[in-house]
Amino acid sequence: MAKKPANLLYGVDDRPPAGVCVVLALQHIFFLASGFIVVAIVMGQMGCSPELIRNVVSITMIAGGIATILQALNRGPVGSGYLCTEGTDPSFLSISILAGSVGGLPLVFGMTIVSGVIECLLSRVMHRLRVIFPPDVTGVVLTMVGLNIVPIMILDFMGVKDRVSPIETANVLVAMITLAIMVGMSVWGKGKLRLYSVIVGIAGGYAASILLGVLTMAEMREVIEAPLVSAPDFSHVSYAFDPALIIPMVIVTLASTLKSVASLTMCQQVNDTAWVRPDLVNIGKGTLADGLASIIGGGLGALGKSLYAASVGLTAATGATSRIIAWYIGVIFIALAFLPKLAAVFSIMPKPVMGGALVYMVCFMVISGIQMMTSRMIDNRKTFVIAVSLMFGMSVDIFPDLYRHAPAWLEPFLSSSLTVTTVLAVVLNLIMRIGISRRATLKVTSGEHSSDIVFRFMEDLGAAWGARKNVVYRAVAAMNEFAETIVHCGMEGREILMTAIFDELSLDIRITYEGPPVQFPEERPDMAAIIDDPEALARMSGFLVRHYADRIKVSREGERTRVDLHFDH
Repeated sequence: MAKKPANLLYGVDDRPPAGVCVVLALQHIFFLASGFIVVAIVMGQMGCSPELIRNVVSITMIAGGIATILQALNRGPVGSGYLCTEGTDPSFLSISILAGSVGGLPLVFGMTIVSGVIECLLSRVMHRLRVIFPPDVTGVVLTMVGLNIVPIMILDFMGVKDRVSPIETANVLVAMITLAIMVGMSVWGKGKLRLYSVIVGIAGGYAASILLGVLTMAEMREVIEAPLVSAPDFSHVSYAFDPALIIPMVIVTLASTLKSVASLTMCQQVNDTAWVRPDLVNIGKGTLADGLASIIGGGLGALGKSLYAASVGLTAATGATSRIIAWYIGVIFIALAFLPKLAAVFSIMPKPVMGGALVYMVCFMVISGIQMMTSRMIDNRKTFVIAVSLMFGMSVDIFPDLYRHAPAWLEPFLSSSLTVTTVLAVVLNLIMRIGISRRATLKVTSGEHSSDIVFRFMEDLGAAWGARKNVVYRAVAAMNEFAETIVHCGMEGREILMTAIFDELSLDIRITYEGPPVQFPEERPDMAAIIDDPEALARMSGFLVRHYADRIKVSREGERTRVDLHFDH
């Protein structure tokens, strides 16, 4: 059972007051609005009219609201049960532009549905893919998700369109004011004040934008002139499919799915102080909801949807992860599709305000990714998986023209820094698993003081193998307690062979000795009986061994007994 961290004001199972939920929901929606940029870029490349773009943005709100509620469901096969919003995924930018250039909006919507179906199929086998998603791989992907935002984030922070545009002092001041308010409230704010750090920072950014002339009267007039109520038009929706786009769509979907896996892993980590590994059954439910989000989005006439990793960073920053907030986000987001005037408030958000807020959230995303990568001891294998994936992934953003002339079959793999990092991390992790299973044997004699020998043996192996310390220490405790059990059963002086076997997913201790099997009771023996019954002490030691190990199996090999202690890693 998850243990709520002390830094969370509202955990995933808590129910904040309605007013608090509304304010927190608006904070998330401000960031979801940044996904509208992807819609504008894709449709702009196809020469769509501003009216059609605004209409698709409204439909995107409906799809995002429904998908966010689906993701928050915590019963049944769909939904992770976490507060993790669904937004328009920049991962689909290149493939959506390609589909639009080949077959227009019908092909964009049709291939978006195909992407959702692919992810739904992947979600059904997610629990069997633990070998592909160790913490170091998900940590690398999550870190790159954050770093992938940096180019956009810095341009927004400076208030410029591209790297050659001149930087204006007013834009930088607005961004700094926005960021300073958020950081100040997060670091020095007391009580529940930290909950509202983002929305107060954005409000301060809007005010500074008006005072410094960054937000113009023409932009504010868009809010004034927008109709109060208007229903989206679905007349543009139709579908087409192109088999030639399936392979690049599979690759992009895999990268997006791994990004979602990383985001859901971060959700688990943020909400549980005792987190040690991803819960892939839960992640499978979350990725199923994520796949349905793209199916819903394409079906309604919007672009591909995916978990918005920045929203997880926002929950970590504010200390509010309650799934109830997701329902408010969904309802408000859907309502905004029918309220153009309110939606316009989000659409005119100044770039420096968005940039300052993104800096604030990306900090939490990158740090969470680093924490996942370092949750295991870093050996040479993990060093190459992490470093090579990050370096070559970053090269796509540092040298954007470097891969322009790559063979056509490689283009889907090189479409973005996130795709390169994801593919390299998965492939290198699988390669580095060759020869990863290792073992070592220790011989001890029951009745002798061997606890220090066992401790040094396992500690040295744990450091060399990159095992988690708490797992190693549980194994040490079980091994020493087992040696005590043998003595209590009247088998003092027996030779005991203890073989440690490690493959990153589990640590197994295989113990063999000459003599009859010992007991490992599931219930704790009565403490009073230990004084009167000599065998009760042996049962107590056996009970403690069962308590330390995740699974125990006892078998006979001739005159020798074999005990297998299994520890999940």
